[in-house]
Amino acid sequence: MGAHDVWLAGHAKASAHRARWLTKPMLMPLLATALLNRRGIEDSPMRNSTLVAEAAGWVGDVILLNDGTAAFAAGAGAFGVGHGAYIWGLRANRRIERPLKRAPSGRVAIALALGAGPLMAVGAAREDPALSPAVAAYVGLISTMFACAGNLRADLPTKTRRLTALGAAAFVASDSLLATRQFWWRSAPARVESVVMITYLLAQLLLSEGAAAATRQTPNIPHESREVR
Repeated sequence: MGAHDVWLAGHAKASAHRARWLTKPMLMPLLATALLNRRGIEDSPMRNSTLVAEAAGWVGDVILLNDGTAAFAAGAGAFGVGHGAYIWGLRANRRIERPLKRAPSGRVAIALALGAGPLMAVGAAREDPALSPAVAAYVGLISTMFACAGNLRADLPTKTRRLTALGAAAFVASDSLLATRQFWWRSAPARVESVVMITYLLAQLLLSEGAAAATRQTPNIPHESREVR
């Protein structure tokens, strides 16, 4: 289903867009169902936040099937709620307090926010001045999510920490390309939308798989906490 929607996204024909009203709304429910059916998922400390984020992603997916500034703003708002949910789950399992100041991923996130935030806010203002603050706030949210994703506690499985960090990075890549196409590259070929969807679906999948792997059944034991016998 994901591959079909990616293929449709790269076609400018009206028939392809109409077909996406069937394919795109199915993506997040399928991902959430797969997560809920994973063995031991009830032990994952990031299950609920991930499911909330996927539900918000579904709302954003549907809204963004519509065209126009209002739809873009509403869709961004839905995804902002999703990033807030991810932040909630990630912060509950953080390794370092105040990751934006102290974690390596936090320093990258600050650079991202300071670099991309003003650029995208200016681009949004060219389209609609009222959209600029919302876009700036969204950049702040996804930057914070990225910082938190690279700051998970060490006793979680290595697979969880790696998949979560990669998923957050893929989300940043997807949203950066989406915003660039929306505000600065209106002449972009239709195939760019396929790339946006590939990176978006990869992000959601990696974050979901990271949450699925974060069970009490396969914990890591930090080196510093091992007893010397």
